[in-house]
Amino acid sequence: MNHLRTGDIIALGFMTFALFIGAGNIIFPPIVAQQAGEHVWLAAFGFLITAVGLPVITIMALSRMQGSIEVISSPLGRFFSLLLTIVCYLSVGPLFATPRTATVSYEIGFAPYFGTSNSSLLIYSVIYFTLVTAISLYPNKLLDTVGHVLAPLKIAALAILGIAAILIPTGYISPPIHKYVTSPVSEGFVNGYLTMDTLGALVFGIVIIQAIQSRGVTDSKLITKYAIIASLIAGVGLTLVYISLFKLGLGSHEVAANAANGAVILHAYVQHAFGDLGSLFLAGLIFLACMVTAIGLTCACAEYFTELTGLPYKLLVFILIGFSLLISNLGLTKLIAFSVPVLSAIYPPAIVVIMMSFFWKYWNKPSIVVSSVTGVAFLFGIIEALKAAGFTEQLPQFINNLPLNEQNLAWLLPSLVVLVIAIAVDRLSSVPKN
Repeated sequence: MNHLRTGDIIALGFMTFALFIGAGNIIFPPIVAQQAGEHVWLAAFGFLITAVGLPVITIMALSRMQGSIEVISSPLGRFFSLLLTIVCYLSVGPLFATPRTATVSYEIGFAPYFGTSNSSLLIYSVIYFTLVTAISLYPNKLLDTVGHVLAPLKIAALAILGIAAILIPTGYISPPIHKYVTSPVSEGFVNGYLTMDTLGALVFGIVIIQAIQSRGVTDSKLITKYAIIASLIAGVGLTLVYISLFKLGLGSHEVAANAANGAVILHAYVQHAFGDLGSLFLAGLIFLACMVTAIGLTCACAEYFTELTGLPYKLLVFILIGFSLLISNLGLTKLIAFSVPVLSAIYPPAIVVIMMSFFWKYWNKPSIVVSSVTGVAFLFGIIEALKAAGFTEQLPQFINNLPLNEQNLAWLLPSLVVLVIAIAVDRLSSVPKN
């Protein structure tokens, strides 16, 4: 029975961490910190719950079930489990997340040098996706290519940025603005929730399991153990990165007052800290961050659809990359406008399915409990999607008065209520009749 060497376990943890850190993860914390001001660490606490806690829990849950969304969602029944799985893979794969890695990395790192024309983006995306394809074609070597090479480079760049944020502060700490004045924890919670890393974790599970198995590990308990260790290493890494980025954004008013987004703050900060080399450093960091995430998403999607359709893995890599290349050239604004409503709809049921997977053994009929709560979460997810698409005025007025509606978490309390009722019914149905 094969075991992973200590070096491979560390590389696996680095790989897991690197898969999560995309451009969005680097951009969110600075703008949260600038707007939260003196309440930054309360906001950071809420942010870390959803941006670190949920993805780590998701990997742990998947490690117990061969890394498969389909297994973890099996109480929903074959059809709905398959539907949720396909939607998750397509959403964080070729439809939205993978194309967005190319578009974001270009707009943040390279547009200042090459302009924003469609032809420049096309040339860049062809080069970018050629590199992604070259690595994705060999998933059994991910531990070598990503875990031992790309991930350490990415971590080194993030460490330089994090150390600079601590040693080279920018200026004064501003008062909080917007909702950070009265509810910094919940506002941070929502911003972490919107990073969508939990959906990413759902598809990365299969990549992590595959990487472990590529070293000849076949024992299911060992696979679970190594995946959990990797998720904890990734969780520690994510926490350190986020804390350093919060520190970076905290005093950023002096270099980027009232910034529109985190990218503006990062550009201003690296220019302040590193001079003219700062922009080149940021371009390299964002490029690495996005490419590793794109590789992980492509491998995960190709692995799943190979299993589902029987088509060759390498053929699917080319199909998925080709589709991502086309979508990426729509531009970032169109991508985000189209993706946010879809992701808002599937995120609540995905969280419910993940969290309840730990409790199946305590219920007599898990399918009834899981299906009822997931159904309610999905219903409210549809409402969130309509709100995100701009149809707020068409929704019934009572929806605006629901608890946590303003935090985009209106699904949470109804789901908990239905969970309590479903568990009670499950318990009562098991009581023998006299």
